Amino acid sequence: MSGEASTEAGAAHRPTERLRADAAGVARAAALLGSGRLVGIPTETVYGLAADGRNAEAVAALYAAKGRPRFNPLIAHLGRPEDALRVGRFDAAAQALAAAFWPGPLTLVVPLAAPDAVCDLARAGLDTVALRVPSHPVASAILQACGFPVVAPSANRSGRLSPTAAGHVLADLDGRIDAVLDGGTTEIGLESTIVACLGAAPVLLRPGGVPRDALERVIGGPLAEPRAEPGAPISPGLLLSHYAPRAGVRLGATRICAGEAALLFGAAQPVGLGRATAMLNLSPAGDLAEAATNLFGHLRRLDESGAAAIAVVPIPEFGLGEAVNDRLRRAAADR
Repeated sequence: MSGEASTEAGAAHRPTERLRADAAGVARAAALLGSGRLVGIPTETVYGLAADGRNAEAVAALYAAKGRPRFNPLIAHLGRPEDALRVGRFDAAAQALAAAFWPGPLTLVVPLAAPDAVCDLARAGLDTVALRVPSHPVASAILQACGFPVVAPSANRSGRLSPTAAGHVLADLDGRIDAVLDGGTTEIGLESTIVACLGAAPVLLRPGGVPRDALERVIGGPLAEPRAEPGAPISPGLLLSHYAPRAGVRLGATRICAGEAALLFGAAQPVGLGRATAMLNLSPAGDLAEAATNLFGHLRRLDESGAAAIAVVPIPEFGLGEAVNDRLRRAAADR
């Protein structure tokens, strides 16, 4: 590997460099990534922890910094759709989805076409690859300056809440990574939707920033559901316990118990709300897009309040609500 990738031992005692979202910051981030270093970068979804996807040592350092299970594959990010199309093999459905939603918050899992483009470790040994082309202008500039696939899972310790601001990245990873580029608060606040195009029908592996109905309009029919199979996940973000605060999470709450913090939505007023140790509303207006944007930040703030548990009121399942509820179910899963 060229350069010195960050490791638990190597970077643990160096403060993380905070870069500005300007031309100098983009150039510095690209140079660090090209030398095998780890950089937190903003995207339209959440902040990603970026590493050179070709470089197994840099990817190993990324896994170490996150404490991430090695069997969980990573998403490779490219600067332009045409770059991604050279890395994977795209059937007609994958081509249509890429044309409709790239650049944007959609990840496509497709057969690998260029084995040297994304190393075996980043793919968890699979013969498929997860690809995305972000729309965030800073992420796009960094990726185009790099000119190679950049793997970038969420820039947090594995299983913890995803970061939607540079400060969240530093709260989890300061001293464990080389730099973070501060691009402000992310627009969407939820990870990308993941669709696998590996067979007869595309499969929705993870709901996210592109709603199901928008995807189904493009492919002209329903998305297939993933089959429950034992073993390692075929895509990032499929571990059951994920996006978890330190506090317990209780879903579908219509009553607040003593000592709980409350995560509200719309005009819902659960019984015993006055007992809540802290409370935040994902969207007082009942807007699911606003709820998605606020989800991880609000969970993080309620977790920092010291409450033993966070009670979450019911949230609709349609549109972006499907992705919001998916993340909440994973946050509430047994750990």
